Amino acid sequence: MTDLADLNTRKVLMEGLVAAALKAGAEIWRIFEAGFEVEIKSDASPVTIADRAAETIILEALLHLTPDVPVVAEEEAEAGRTPKVGERFFLVDPLDGTKEFVRRGTDFTVNIGLIEHGTPTMGAIYAPARGELYIGDTVTGEAWFRRDGEERSALQVRPPQTPPTALASKSHDVPETEAYLHAIGCVERISIGSSLKFGLLARGQADIYPRPSPTMEWDTAAGHAVLLAAGGLAFAPDGSPLRYGKPGFFNPGFVASGGMDAPAIAAFMDERA
Repeated sequence: MTDLADLNTRKVLMEGLVAAALKAGAEIWRIFEAGFEVEIKSDASPVTIADRAAETIILEALLHLTPDVPVVAEEEAEAGRTPKVGERFFLVDPLDGTKEFVRRGTDFTVNIGLIEHGTPTMGAIYAPARGELYIGDTVTGEAWFRRDGEERSALQVRPPQTPPTALASKSHDVPETEAYLHAIGCVERISIGSSLKFGLLARGQADIYPRPSPTMEWDTAAGHAVLLAAGGLAFAPDGSPLRYGKPGFFNPGFVASGGMDAPAIAAFMDERA
């Protein structure tokens, strides 16, 4: 049994997640440059060979690192292969932002998150087109950022700003988001895709990221872990902590924030119900 209560074991695992994310990202970038075909999944979202190749790399790495910890991965779940999970499991999104990848943008990421007792505790995010790596572990207290070829720098959310700066999804802008941002007095926003929004919160470059529309747990686990390790938080629509291992690994919505005390978003979601 992997002893993740041991801090040295956690440090080894963290470096293993870094290596897996970088290797998966390198393969994604190779495919990005070589060209690829696009398929449409049952939920009408796109998938490419890069999604599957990256997932294979990560699954093999996690099997070597922690063979006794179950892994829930997006493409495996799509194929109906979802393991039974307990108090500890991984959530993997091998290519978050496939739509961005397909249109040859830069806002796509590799995401590996460790869940313990319903909470994300360790996460790795790598954006191969940007060469940006985000890492966090809430247990050891490590949270850092690195660009390819540069030294690591510590991640820390910033104190509340007035007015706050919001992060918005490039492809999921809905009226509920606008109503929420108006209510908190937000006038400035940064539009960016994938889990990079969690990374910018952790780096102290923005204050809040509201998401009233649904996501899957593998979309948020890694970024949530990094944000928690950097001093931020994410909560469910009713304001309770955002938990993991829910039925179907489904998130109905959430709000992520840096240093600001953000209101719940449920009332704004109900406006269109």
